[in-house]
Amino acid sequence: MGEKMKAMVRNLDNEEVGSIELPDDIFARKPRRDILARAVNWQLAKRRAGTHSTKGISQISGTTRKPWAQKGTGRARQGSLRSPQFRKGAVIFGPLPRSHEHDLPKKVRRLALCMALSSKRQEGKLIILDEAKFKEHKTKPLAVKLSKMGLKSALFIDGANIDPNFAKAVRNIKNIDVLPEQGANVYDILRRDFLVLTKNAIEQLQERLK
Repeated sequence: MGEKMKAMVRNLDNEEVGSIELPDDIFARKPRRDILARAVNWQLAKRRAGTHSTKGISQISGTTRKPWAQKGTGRARQGSLRSPQFRKGAVIFGPLPRSHEHDLPKKVRRLALCMALSSKRQEGKLIILDEAKFKEHKTKPLAVKLSKMGLKSALFIDGANIDPNFAKAVRNIKNIDVLPEQGANVYDILRRDFLVLTKNAIEQLQERLK
């Protein structure tokens, strides 16, 4: 995995409980805005419904009669009241239902995720947590702990199995999200101020990104 750097590990009481090694090739990349932008655009394009639709002249119900004679009326020639020149007429080259999804190479997706992780560490906004577990599912006591840690906007990433009490307690706190490691993505990492990784999540990320 290459060289590694040391990082402090905290608990939910904001106490230092040890340290962990972070591999340079995942957490010490130089972020490139173009790579991160490609990844975010790729993610958001996949989410688009693409259900926007307009009607062409053949899809509009109405008379097929020619509105008036071709010549002699002094008006412009017209062949249909369903033409785009008329109210409730057709739309020319309007949007149709389609998928906005496009490909992004797997190597670029991996690189972008490493750069997103690295950017949080370089900004001093990466927190390593020993575990994201809570003894109860009440929101208020957890909100107090997160406030003491200075987390007003944060993404928590845990291992594959998120603690149900922690997930329930945090879901009503504004601007705080929780994802399993396999759901880690560039967009959600960048949209929150802080990134909080558990030791379990780091182990699984290393395995996934090696």
